[in-house]
Amino acid sequence: MHKTIWMILMLLLPLTSLAQTAEERAEQMKANAEYICGEGWGDTYNSADQAALADLISKISLNISNSFEIKEEEFNTNSSFDSKTAITSVMNSYAQATLTNTFNLVISNTPQTHVLRYIRKSEVNKIFDERKEKVFDYVRSAMRAEEKAKIDDALRNYYWAFAMVRSLQYPNSVKMTIDGVQRLLVTWIPQQIEEIMSNLSTKIASKDGNEINLFIKYKGEPVTSLDYTYFDGQTWSNLYSAKDGMGIVELRPGVEINSLQLKYEYEYADQCQIDKELESVMQLFKGTSFKNASVYINNLDKKSAVSSEAKKEFEKSVKTESAANLETLSKVENEKELAGIMTRVINAIKAKDYDSVSDCFSEDGLEMYKKLLNYGQARLLGDPQFSFYTMGKRVVCRSIPMAFSFKNNRRKFVEDVTFTFDENKKIECVAFGLGSQAKTDIFNKGVGAWSDYAKMVIATFLENYKTAFALKRLDYLESVFDDNATIITGHIIKKAPKVAMEGESFINSNNKLIKYTRQTKSEYMRKLKMCFQSNQFINIRFADNDVVKMGAGGETYGIQIKQDYYSTNYGDHGYLFLMVDFNDPDNPSIKVRTWQPDRNPNINSNLPRSNRDWGIIGPGNF
Repeated sequence: MHKTIWMILMLLLPLTSLAQTAEERAEQMKANAEYICGEGWGDTYNSADQAALADLISKISLNISNSFEIKEEEFNTNSSFDSKTAITSVMNSYAQATLTNTFNLVISNTPQTHVLRYIRKSEVNKIFDERKEKVFDYVRSAMRAEEKAKIDDALRNYYWAFAMVRSLQYPNSVKMTIDGVQRLLVTWIPQQIEEIMSNLSTKIASKDGNEINLFIKYKGEPVTSLDYTYFDGQTWSNLYSAKDGMGIVELRPGVEINSLQLKYEYEYADQCQIDKELESVMQLFKGTSFKNASVYINNLDKKSAVSSEAKKEFEKSVKTESAANLETLSKVENEKELAGIMTRVINAIKAKDYDSVSDCFSEDGLEMYKKLLNYGQARLLGDPQFSFYTMGKRVVCRSIPMAFSFKNNRRKFVEDVTFTFDENKKIECVAFGLGSQAKTDIFNKGVGAWSDYAKMVIATFLENYKTAFALKRLDYLESVFDDNATIITGHIIKKAPKVAMEGESFINSNNKLIKYTRQTKSEYMRKLKMCFQSNQFINIRFADNDVVKMGAGGETYGIQIKQDYYSTNYGDHGYLFLMVDFNDPDNPSIKVRTWQPDRNPNINSNLPRSNRDWGIIGPGNF
C-alpha cells in the first residue's frame, strides 16, 4: 500500500514541477523587455490560443501606435472607430497570413487552458517587411501584364498592391526602384492606374437590336484582355471580358437608353478571397475611385453612335487576327472545299440550326461541337474570314470569334474557336483558341529555334488542353496524361495549430501556407470529375507562356504558364507547368504537371526576387 502511494506521488511530482516551471517561464517572458506577450484562456486549446493571439495583437498595436502612420478617413468605419481601433484592425489583417514568427506556451490545462503568445520586439518589423515584399511582387506582376496589354491583370495587381501598401506601418515611405527611379508607391500606383485607363479607347463597332459589339484599344492597339461592366438601363451588368480588342454589350430587351456607361474593372473584390490576408485588407479600407474608370457613349439611339473606324477595326480583327501570328506556317493549297464546309457551319450557328451540319463532323468532333454550343449562350462576332494551316495530315482553321454567356454566373467571355479537319475533311476537333499574346509567345518567339510544325503542335495541344476543362472532356485529359505522370498540386491552407503539452513552447504558424500534394493520375482524374460535376462552367486563360525544349527526351517541351481559372463556384490565378512529350504528335503525353497558387520563396531561391522565374516551378527544376 505504502509502495503504491509512493509511486503515485513520484508520478505527480514532475507534473507539479512542470506546471510551476511553465508559470515561471511565462512570468519571465512577461517581465522581459525584449518580448511582447499576450495571454488567453479557453475551454479548448484552440480557443485559448486564439484569445492569446488577439491579446498579443492588441499589445503589438499599443507598442507601435506612436510610430504607425494612419489615416482614419481611409477606413470603413463606424461611430466608435478611432486611430487605436484602426491600428488594431490593421494588425488583425497580419494575423490572417504573415504573423509567423510568434511563439506560444501552454501555462496550464486545468481548469481552463491558459496560453501565452509572445514575440521578440525585434521580429515585429519583419512582419511589415514580408508584406512590403508582397506589394513589390504585385507591382512587378502588374508591370509585366501592362507590357502585354493584359489590362485586366495590370489593373488588378496594381490595385491590390495599393490596398496592401496602405496597411504598412509607414505607407508614405515605401519606395520601389522602377526604371532606375525611386517611386513612392502610395502615390505612384494610383497614377499608374489612371494613366492605364486614360490610354484605353472604347468605341461601338456595331449595333444590332440589343446586341452591341465594342472595339477596345490600349495605346492604339487592340487590348489583349480587359474586364468591364455596364449600366443596362436598370442595373449594372455582370462582369464582361474583352479579348484581343473585341467586347460585347447585351442591353436589356425593351429598355431604351440613350447613353451607354461602362466601368473598367480594377478592384476584383470577389477574387481576393483566394488570399485571406488580402481579403482582410480589402474589407478594412474604403475602395478608391478613379475618374478614368468610367466611359460614356452618348446618342446610343442614333447611327452616329457607331464608329466607322471601330467597325473597320473590329471586322479586321475578326478576319485577320488568326493570321497575324502564323505567317511562317504552311498554308493549305486548296482551301475552297474546306471554306465551303466552314461557311455551312457558321451559317448554321447564326441560324441556330445546329443539327443541319452534323455531316460536317466526325463522331468525336460532333460531340465537341454540341458541347460547345451548350457551353454558354453562344453567338458569333462579325463575319470571320477563314485561315487554314496544315498540321501534318490535318488542317486547322483559326479562329472564329464567339461570345459566351451563362444564366447563373457573373462573367461573360469572348473566345476564338478553332476547328481541326481530319484526312477525310471532317471536323474532328473544336477548341478555344489561344489569345493573341499567347500565340505570339509560341509562334514569334524563338523563330528558327523550332520548326513551324512543332509550334503548331504545341499551340494546338494547349488549345485542346484548356478546352477540355471548358467542355469537361475527362476522356481527353485521361488520354493525354501519362499513366506514371508526376502530378503536384499546391493548395493554400491555414496551418492547424499544434496541440501543445503543458509547459511546451513552439513557433506558431497561423500564416498562409502552400501545401504541395503529389497525386497519382487516378487520384487527379477523380478530383477533376468531381470538379466538372459541381460547376456549370469552367474557363481557363493562359498568359506569360514560356516554352523551352528540354535537354533530353527528343521532342519534349517544358511549358510554363501564368493561368487564370474561372468557374461557377471559384476563381483563382496561379502558375502551371507542363512537361509534354510530343515525339508522337498525334498522341502528346504529359509527363509532369505542377500547379502553384503563388510564388514559393523556396523555389529558385538563388534568383533575385525580381526575376520572372523566382519562386516558380519550371523546366530547370526537372
